[in-house]
Amino acid sequence: MKYQTGNEDIRDGVRRLCADFPGSYWRQCDRDQAYPAEFVSALTRSGYLAALIPQDYGGSGLTISAGAAILEEIHRSGGNAAACHAQMYTMGTLLRHGSDAQKSAYLPAIASGELRLQAFGVTEPTSGTDTGSLRTTARLEGGTYYVNGQKIWTSRAEHSDLMVLLCRTTPREAVSKKTDGLSVLLVDMREVRGKSMTIRPIRTMMNHSTTEIFFDDMPVPAENLIGEEGKGFRYILSGMNAERILIAAECIGDAKWFIETAAAYAKERVVFDRPIAENQGIQFPIAKAYAQMRAAELMLRESIRLYEAGDNPGEEANLAKMLAADASWAAAEMCLQTHGGFGFAEEYDVERKFRETRLYQVAPISTNLILSYLAEHVLGLPRSF
Repeated sequence: MKYQTGNEDIRDGVRRLCADFPGSYWRQCDRDQAYPAEFVSALTRSGYLAALIPQDYGGSGLTISAGAAILEEIHRSGGNAAACHAQMYTMGTLLRHGSDAQKSAYLPAIASGELRLQAFGVTEPTSGTDTGSLRTTARLEGGTYYVNGQKIWTSRAEHSDLMVLLCRTTPREAVSKKTDGLSVLLVDMREVRGKSMTIRPIRTMMNHSTTEIFFDDMPVPAENLIGEEGKGFRYILSGMNAERILIAAECIGDAKWFIETAAAYAKERVVFDRPIAENQGIQFPIAKAYAQMRAAELMLRESIRLYEAGDNPGEEANLAKMLAADASWAAAEMCLQTHGGFGFAEEYDVERKFRETRLYQVAPISTNLILSYLAEHVLGLPRSF
């Protein structure tokens, strides 16, 4: 199947790179719950993880459509970009809101691979997606912030040098809105890991390298404050459209993998002396998954078009993420059903990809929160929480 999707040179390059990391590589990583360090290093050496960093800071200075193409092709090739995708959108917080000194100090090293910015500390055990209720605090004393609290679902923390951390610098009772008084700190994890920062891995149903993190008077220099104190929530929000778009691209890549894998298997699998692909009971679910994927892909393209035009496509980016996640999950169900019992066998990669794509119904934003956003901010319905 061929798709007219743009950025073909980039897509071809990513596919060639991914060919060196076949299903056997990902199965071994999954089996061992291991971080795909070799794959991430290869992406870094090829410059793909620096695609969205401006050329002035050592990156490629490409648009978000190029970033989406990179992530989509990784997933379409059978891999999983979750090991490194955060660097593309987390970097945006530093790029958009950091000082010139901060950007000059960190972005070139991130672009070259000398430093990895993979960790994003926002979610907490008690607050979940209610970010305004987070309890991690940072108090400023003599030019240093001291951070106390806990984060959870902070993926890649064990494989990152830097972390973008959202914490409360003004007590909740001292602000009129609960999202005020939050600040963003850029944490050099090399300085505090194993001392005032404790990282504990969390094993999950898929290999996601996620953790919980505890802070005990963790020192962060005041010059590592990104932007203004107390405005961190809006800084985090400003990067959400990019995150939604890039995650939607991954989902589209997953859906294409499932569709192409199911179609190829159906043509090869012979039952009752005929390929099962001749049966409409097999054809129709594959065709429906394809139609659903293509519709989601069109919404993704529209959100990218608006984003690159300088608009604020909150509606379109959220729709793209939700529809693409639904399309990838529907394609996963179809692919597993097409394979029958073999779909549960590790060697076919279907069960691994099935587990991996299920995540996108929940993270990085759940379907229900997107529906709530659409209801309130697009349809004008009353706020529900």
